[in-house]
Amino acid sequence: MIYIGLDDTDNLDSSGTGHLARALVDALRDRYDVFGITRHQLLRDSRVPCTKNNSSATVHLREKGPVDVAALGDFVAAFVQEHSFPGSDPGVCVVSAVPAAVSAFGRRVQSELVCRADALALAGEYGLYLRGLGGTEDGVIGALASVGLAATGNDGRFILVGTIRALSGVQPIDAVLAAGISAVRTLEGEPVTAGLVDAAKLRPSLRDGQPVLFVAPGGDVWQPLKLD
Repeated sequence: MIYIGLDDTDNLDSSGTGHLARALVDALRDRYDVFGITRHQLLRDSRVPCTKNNSSATVHLREKGPVDVAALGDFVAAFVQEHSFPGSDPGVCVVSAVPAAVSAFGRRVQSELVCRADALALAGEYGLYLRGLGGTEDGVIGALASVGLAATGNDGRFILVGTIRALSGVQPIDAVLAAGISAVRTLEGEPVTAGLVDAAKLRPSLRDGQPVLFVAPGGDVWQPLKLD
């Protein structure tokens, strides 16, 4: 898998980093096999400058053959620089093999304040593609953290995978699975294989590298949950 981490690309009046990540996917689809986009929650703290919730996004690309990561990184950087919003502090990270230290860094960013120098030093140590693209360039923190968290296979939730965004209304479990979700489970981990789901806004969690939708009972229709 190739991971593309994005952070700090938006401002209070813009549509958010997730929207930009989806636009980037549209620009990459002809050349890469897109698995999905995940959202990762970072530290919630008043000392962290952020637009809303301090989350970052990672695009997951399946490798179909040799990939020039530096060339892909330059394309992503140019795209993000062109489409980021005024007043933002964007950062991008493109990685094909994620060291364990980067995943540990991602966990740190979820629980403590981390500075831009820490992110740049870690990326430099492992020769990773990490670039700040304007403003304070603090987006490199979330961009690096995001790929580290995505690579664990057990953090965050999908804002894009398969055709889930095309679903609406109440749908049978079979339709949800056919749209690209690997499994539907209760919070207790019990599989749900039949019934109806409110499919208006599905955001399956990343679990064991797969999109898993957690649901709660809601009368005759299972209600989807958003779990990081």
